[in-house]
Amino acid sequence: MKQQLPVAENIATNLTANPGPLGLCAFGMTTVLLNIHNAGFFEMNAMILAMGIFYGGLAQVIAGIIEAKKNNTFGLTAFTSYGFFWLSLVGLIVMPKLGWIPAAPEEAMACYLSMWGIFTLLLFFGTLKLNRGLQVIFGSLTILFFLLAAGDFTGNPVFTHIAGYEGIFCGASAIYTGTGEVLNEIYNREIFPIGKMH
Repeated sequence: MKQQLPVAENIATNLTANPGPLGLCAFGMTTVLLNIHNAGFFEMNAMILAMGIFYGGLAQVIAGIIEAKKNNTFGLTAFTSYGFFWLSLVGLIVMPKLGWIPAAPEEAMACYLSMWGIFTLLLFFGTLKLNRGLQVIFGSLTILFFLLAAGDFTGNPVFTHIAGYEGIFCGASAIYTGTGEVLNEIYNREIFPIGKMH
């Protein structure tokens, strides 16, 4: 009986669905919507904050927990971290409006965004052993964080405006990769090219 237990555990693990598309689409759709705002098309509003809590936030955390079950350290770290990024970003916006704490000054937000940029850059190196789709997502996300940080450091809205368009591309690349993984699995062939795994 003791010799059969690891085999049963491996079978159960292998039957766990791939949470990657959920995490990528949650990240991608929320990122696109926020950056449509950053590009100047509409003001910050409840739609963005709700997406940040319930899809970009909670759905990515759930995806990260499932990645842990699949023994995917990269997926666990990335999805859980970015899920809590969205929740913390909503907190930074909402808590001052509720009168709980003063709003973060631009310098503090620049530090916040810079830390996420550094973290994303480090994870980008991990994608070099994964697929091309993830390389594009993490590469463009690194640029996005540093553009947003530059906007807060300098107070120049041009950086934030440019970041908006770059962020739309970043989010769209995540949606493409996430839906590509779903459709490629369903059709059992590469409908959406996302690059080979190494």
